[in-house]
Amino acid sequence: MILVTGGLGMIGAHTAAALADLGEEVVVTGHRRADVPSFLVGRVRVETLDVTDREAVLDLGQRFEITDIVHLAGSIPGDDPVAFFRHDLTGLLNMLDAARAWRVRRLAVASSIGVYIGTDELPWREEHALPATDVPHLIIALKKAAEPVTTQALRGTGIHPVVLRIGSTWGPLMDPESTFNPIPPYVGALLRGENPPPLHADEGSDFSYAPDTGRAIALLMTTDRLAHDTYNVSSGGRLTYREVAAAVAASIPGSTPPLVDGGRDGDGVDPYLDITRLTAETGFRPDYDVPAAVAHYVAWRRENAR
Repeated sequence: MILVTGGLGMIGAHTAAALADLGEEVVVTGHRRADVPSFLVGRVRVETLDVTDREAVLDLGQRFEITDIVHLAGSIPGDDPVAFFRHDLTGLLNMLDAARAWRVRRLAVASSIGVYIGTDELPWREEHALPATDVPHLIIALKKAAEPVTTQALRGTGIHPVVLRIGSTWGPLMDPESTFNPIPPYVGALLRGENPPPLHADEGSDFSYAPDTGRAIALLMTTDRLAHDTYNVSSGGRLTYREVAAAVAASIPGSTPPLVDGGRDGDGVDPYLDITRLTAETGFRPDYDVPAAVAHYVAWRRENAR
């Protein structure tokens, strides 16, 4: 059985669904969120768990035969950065303890595309040395620190660490007013008949659709052999808001998605991840191009609040 912490969140739920699609038994945990997404109902076991509670974490191993762990649970920083770091690092350390106690095969830990910030060469590859530079968000700082903590803690244990450098992911279950990705609030406003703030047509990024991100992680957990400890997880290409707007216009008849010509930072500078390693070892390729992702998301949002 594979444990997915944070399994009721966007990436966690789609990872759990992809694992179930592959025939795996899955137990997901949630803490602040209790609603089970419709596409998971009856397909996974659901447990309420605070990952900072070490005894409660270890107790899971008494009730389930857990063979692998995907640790995606995390929090949003408040006013106190130390409290945020303490909370999320405690959760990580508890999962490292659990992995060793249960003698799991693999422990995957979420990192971020943001760890590459300061790297000039594109696309961003796992082989690039991470620059010693200031990062723009506490979450990125935590993810950058969590990578060596994970790999060093599991050294010599026989447990394979899998660091997931996840690109900007969007889709069903994302906060519809998210500040981390402009697509959900953009689509949401147009569905309400409102005009969202315009996007810069030639800007963009490596936006991965949530079902694709989840499937990539599921493949990394189920592929027989992995040759590395670190994997970029994303679409593997750069899309522009011009493409997004065209897909939104096709999916919401009568809408006029607002755009501003050009880009704030110039054309071609937006980062994206190389996923050659992921594809070579798992066979992963995205199922959703931009029109398919937007059409799927619009249909989802017509029936769901987030």
